[in-house]
Amino acid sequence: MIDRIFAFSHTHCLAICGFLVPANLLATLQTMIFTPWPRFRSRVPILVTIASLYALAMVFHVFTWFAVGVVMAPTFILLFLACVCLTINGWAIAHPASLSQLLLQLWHWLKLLGNHLAITFPLRSVQSSVNPD
Repeated sequence: MIDRIFAFSHTHCLAICGFLVPANLLATLQTMIFTPWPRFRSRVPILVTIASLYALAMVFHVFTWFAVGVVMAPTFILLFLACVCLTINGWAIAHPASLSQLLLQLWHWLKLLGNHLAITFPLRSVQSSVNPD
């Protein structure tokens, strides 16, 4: 039975990774988006469960490659991605208040950075500086 699972994992590696990488990123992003919102807090455990399943599937897929001796950069990168997703999702369950605070601070910092870049590199000033005469 385990041989069939390993064979499936190795045969369809590109398709598995092509699905699991975006699924991990999008599911964890959903967790990060909905955790700070108080009205969505009841849905966060469901989102975390789904995101964690994708990350655990990625870990299992990578370990099937480690089991046959494939030790390359992509296996470590995929394992790191899965571990980061699992950590963020675990954080959303264990300490949602601190994750919410960090995400809100990050959001405000990005807004300030965006406002600074808009002031530093105004696109409209290029259009308005063109003399219509």
